Amino acid sequence: MPAYKRILLKLSGEALMGDDAYGINRATIVRMVREIQEVTLMGCEVAVVIGGGNIFRGVAGGSVGMDRATADYMGMLATVMNALALADTMRQEGMTARVMSAIAIDQVVEPYVRPKALQYLEEGKVVVFAAGTGNPFFTTDTAAALRGAEIGAQIVLKATKVDGVYTADPKKDPTATRFSQISFDEAIYRNLQVLDATAFALCRDQKLPIKVFSIFKPGALKRVVQGEDEGTLVHV
Repeated sequence: MPAYKRILLKLSGEALMGDDAYGINRATIVRMVREIQEVTLMGCEVAVVIGGGNIFRGVAGGSVGMDRATADYMGMLATVMNALALADTMRQEGMTARVMSAIAIDQVVEPYVRPKALQYLEEGKVVVFAAGTGNPFFTTDTAAALRGAEIGAQIVLKATKVDGVYTADPKKDPTATRFSQISFDEAIYRNLQVLDATAFALCRDQKLPIKVFSIFKPGALKRVVQGEDEGTLVHV
């Protein structure tokens, strides 16, 4: 039995690159989808928020000198491309996924409608939320916190490159240790960048716990959903 009935999984666009410099690495996306499939077969309802950094980084590189709102909209469109790729890979693996976009692109994906999203989750479909919150100046972290609260997820799972939150950067400091769990207040006090400030505040206000774990560690998602000591739990 899963420890959580309904989860919101936040995937970064960069996670889809694998070892590539940009874009979507086929083997990587298939492996991630199979890990998601594993937890759906346990009876866990899964919604996903996907980033767009593998295609377009709103605050760097190509957006230098660009209007911030325009750059953010381009980033949102990049997340739609990733969401379509994710849903199509799920279809090929025998799963049923629905992409819902915060920006209306009716010929490509359906719009985000909360009751419809809840219906899909109850039917056992995976819902992939695209286009962030639909607003510039908000990150996909904030979209994950917002959608997690809206759908009544029991936890927001932030999939990263590291296997949790550490006392210091483990790549720079070999003595850094992983927190098994930490309170929101202590994470603020220690200035640990778990999610961006807006997303973090929203989760704290809604008493929505966050679990930070490595999506590159085989079986980690399943262990998190089973309630094992994997990654770092941030809680009230």
